[in-house]
Amino acid sequence: MSSPRERVPREFQQRFGVQPAVLARAPGRVNLIGDHTDYNEGFVLPMAIDRAVWIALRPRVDSLVTVHSLDFGDDLSFDAGAVEHGTGGWGEYVRGVAWAIGASAVRNGAPLHGFDGVVAGDVPLGAGLSSSAALELATARAFAATSDLAWDPAQMARLAQRAENEWVGVNCGIMDQLISAAGLAGHALLIDCRSLDTRAVPLPHDVAVVVLDTATRRGLVDSEYNERRTRCESAAAQFGVRALRDVDEEMFATQAGTLDDVTRRRARHVVSENARVLAAAQALGAGDARRVGALMTESHGSLRDDFEVSRPELDAMVEIALAQDRCFGARMTGAGFGGCAVALVARDAAERFASAVAKRYESEVGLTPAVYVCAASAGASAERLE
Repeated sequence: MSSPRERVPREFQQRFGVQPAVLARAPGRVNLIGDHTDYNEGFVLPMAIDRAVWIALRPRVDSLVTVHSLDFGDDLSFDAGAVEHGTGGWGEYVRGVAWAIGASAVRNGAPLHGFDGVVAGDVPLGAGLSSSAALELATARAFAATSDLAWDPAQMARLAQRAENEWVGVNCGIMDQLISAAGLAGHALLIDCRSLDTRAVPLPHDVAVVVLDTATRRGLVDSEYNERRTRCESAAAQFGVRALRDVDEEMFATQAGTLDDVTRRRARHVVSENARVLAAAQALGAGDARRVGALMTESHGSLRDDFEVSRPELDAMVEIALAQDRCFGARMTGAGFGGCAVALVARDAAERFASAVAKRYESEVGLTPAVYVCAASAGASAERLE
């Protein structure tokens, strides 16, 4: 089967009778460590993966946007100069980005030009690998190309986040959008979610990152994600700080008694996770895969017990991964409630690891997982085809 990169230009030519002018791309991501810290203005350590959303497009002289989705077999059409909500689904992410860019100062008063496009991707949907952020940033790249907008990764990530927060209705943090916009091949990215400062952290050549899709799915809008965020904001207010980022482990130990049990456990995860992220970035940069793996495994326990966003299938996947030879550590990744785990494995054992984990998971859980040995890729890009 051909890749999305090959399919979207071919389908574009069939539908519109001409070659596309631009091929926009934005990757999904896997977060090595640091979940539910981004909206608490803390630290995260994700990497962009070699799975992406692609849009083949030609600019229009007007503001009409027409997009056909190969993945959903669906068509989208709207005026980028007067965006209105549609009926939901994938198209709202495209509309939301148009609305956010149109309402921003990046255009310097110029009109937002539309485009005709075809979109497809190979980022698994609802798996915690940020398929929505990939679609948002690919759309932003498309508008940047059609409307001659300067590409500032952090600025565009902010606009994509605004689209998801205010248009789609998911109170996500900045991590997914920023790593999709600013990823670096061969590296993870330590992100300060308050300042948006980033530091590239090289991945050791003898280590592989393996994504373990449990074949379970969650919907963020309908899940308890927003409730977790509210708990964190409440905890920060009781500590008298702007965000839980400003609470270190010593402050937590001395003042956590003022919180109710659930809020205390939610806050404890965020405070301890921030410390783990910084320690993991230091260890990864030093090539200490065992230390990184131990921190990842600790993170899973915290997400499972304190933040309560795991589920039996994720716990089983992590336990199976940890039982394999030459696995340094594993954890659930993403917002939780389903989706994927991630493991750090010796590179020369990665394929054997992937096969063994998939076989045992299917036998024990009764679901067929998808397992990907991932490479760290570059962030969003646009290729001119003319």
